[in-house]
Amino acid sequence: MATTLGSTPGTTPGTTEPNDHAKDIDPHDEEMVAYWSDPTKRTRNAIFAVNVDMRRNYAALKAELINHLTPVIVVQNDSQGGLYTLVHNGEREAVHPVSELFELAKSIAHVPLGTFAILAPYLKGPDANGWSRPLKHWAHTLRTAHAELAGADLPPALLASSTRILDGALGFIGGALERGSFSIEEFTDFTGDVYESIRTNMYFAAKAQIAGVESIMRRWRQKVGEEQWKGLYVVVLSIWTTSVLNQNSIIIKQFLDPATADSHLIDLPTGETPADPVFTALDNLARIVQDNVAAELVFPVDQVIADALKGKQDLLSEEIQTQLACPFQSKRAARDAAQGAAATEDDRPQAA
Repeated sequence: MATTLGSTPGTTPGTTEPNDHAKDIDPHDEEMVAYWSDPTKRTRNAIFAVNVDMRRNYAALKAELINHLTPVIVVQNDSQGGLYTLVHNGEREAVHPVSELFELAKSIAHVPLGTFAILAPYLKGPDANGWSRPLKHWAHTLRTAHAELAGADLPPALLASSTRILDGALGFIGGALERGSFSIEEFTDFTGDVYESIRTNMYFAAKAQIAGVESIMRRWRQKVGEEQWKGLYVVVLSIWTTSVLNQNSIIIKQFLDPATADSHLIDLPTGETPADPVFTALDNLARIVQDNVAAELVFPVDQVIADALKGKQDLLSEEIQTQLACPFQSKRAARDAAQGAAATEDDRPQAA
């Protein structure tokens, strides 16, 4: 056998003979790396590619459609009553239409909630003192607001109700800090006493919001024109807890065409405030609009399935419900029939 002082890659050291390294490869590693070797996988991947391309094309349609959506109003709920953005013929106008009275009234109405947030972790251990420092800081915030109430130019009834709420909160907080403890009963006594005042603040907040939203909707309706207004979409972004009977949606709906209001007013709950609320709204709306058209053209012979594609319902929901419900209903029907037969048998008179 010929030998050399060195060796070449893939040979036994000191020789020119090739090694059989295949036996050293982990079979599982080889299986994962050689992913195109299995003919079944190649076949299935070719089929999967259909769905990948469909999604790519659908996404491309949506991305371009965003630029053609008009007119659209996007509402981002916030502490000021909502940021309204009109998207019309490629231009945008954003405004907070609600007066400061809305936020002023709600700020004081939220005092019991703010107090609760500090005490909640200690509801089962109120003798602990972890709540005292944040509660003192909260009390300072409330006293500062209390001192400025008279100069805030509030309506007399709102001034009186806000004063009662702050007085009640400061009284409860002062007692808790002095004793070094609190009870749930003491807290609910405080919140119960100020409830009517909270309702007064809610009245003024609602009144301010209605006035502001109605004003901007009238102005934008005139700007857009009646013909285009008929096709207006409104997307209201909110958190889940305010997505049903949302305050802005209630006011807006009266300005929409009754024939399309239910489908053109879209409440879109979000987990958190989007970085770009307008894009988030338009991105979702583009999907809705193209689904509306696709549904009627792709499923022209089945309106139930078409409606599923157009709405919130998953396209497979009807089929899944059918497959899950029918076997269950059949088993239940058989069981009920058997039980009924047994009961009938028991009720028959016995032979003498």
